[in-house]
Amino acid sequence: MPPIDELTRIEPVYLDRLGKQGVFTTGILLEVSETPTRRQTLADHLGATINDVATWRDEALMLNLASFGPDEHRLLIQAGIRGLQGIVELDLEAFRAQLVRPALQLRMEPIDDLRAEGWWDQARTLEDE
Repeated sequence: MPPIDELTRIEPVYLDRLGKQGVFTTGILLEVSETPTRRQTLADHLGATINDVATWRDEALMLNLASFGPDEHRLLIQAGIRGLQGIVELDLEAFRAQLVRPALQLRMEPIDDLRAEGWWDQARTLEDE
């Protein structure tokens, strides 16, 4: 599980507060924010909003996709996809196409179709949970 500080849409003050709550990985964040009630409780403990927690959760879900690491995170951010919801909003062909230019800009190998489709499928599965 990626460390919590890999989230790009979270302010440092909340990273510190999450650490004090024992939330050090994105996996733990996903666990403690699993339900709407848990998200509200976490937001209350951190002095954040439920929308803040939902935003962090969205990115954490993306970071936990299979075969997804820091380079892939940079690629999707460059593509304007900041979380799982950004993947879900696209059809598969649009998702694949959106990854091409950022890969060239970052001088990375393009993401192969199988991996892109895997992320796209996982995003849809996770959205339904």
